[in-house]
Amino acid sequence: MIAGGTDRAGHEDLRRILGLFPTGVAIITTVADAGPAGLVVNSFTSVSLEPPLVGFFPARSSRTWPLIRAAGAFCVNILAADQEPLARVFARPGADRFHGVTWRPAPHTGAPVLDGVLGWIDCTLYDVVATGDHDLALGRVQAAAGGVFAEPLVFHRSRYRLAAPGEA
Repeated sequence: MIAGGTDRAGHEDLRRILGLFPTGVAIITTVADAGPAGLVVNSFTSVSLEPPLVGFFPARSSRTWPLIRAAGAFCVNILAADQEPLARVFARPGADRFHGVTWRPAPHTGAPVLDGVLGWIDCTLYDVVATGDHDLALGRVQAAAGGVFAEPLVFHRSRYRLAAPGEA
C-alpha cells in the first residue's frame, strides 16, 4: 500500500503499480532551430473533440521538451509494434535520434511525420500546465491521418510489448 509518502520505497511501489496499466507509445517531434527533435512518450492522451485537443506529459528534466515548447508546434507519431527499435533510440538521452530515420514534414507545422507509424497528429501548442515534475502539454490538432495498418507498440510493466493479437 502506498501512503502518500515521498520516500524512495514509495516511489518504486508507485512506479510498479502504475506499470500495471498498459499504454501506447508515441514519438513527439518538432523542428527546432538546430533541426528535427523528438522524444518518446507513453503518456499521450486524447483530451477534447471541441476544440480538438490532445496532450502528453514531458518531464521537466527533458532536454528535448524545451525545444518542442519553443517551437510552439509538434507532431504525435503513434508507433507500430515493429518500431520498438525506434522507440529505444528516441528514449536515449544524447542520441542522434534522426540518424537514418526517414520522415516528411507535417502539413501545417512542418514537424516530422515518421515513416511507418500507425498514425500522426499535427498540432500547435495550445497550453502548458505545470504538473509536479512534469508539464501537461496540450496541443490543438491541425491535421491527422492514419498510416500503416498494423498492431500498436505497447508499454507495460517497464517493457515494450505487442498488443494482444486481433484486428488492428
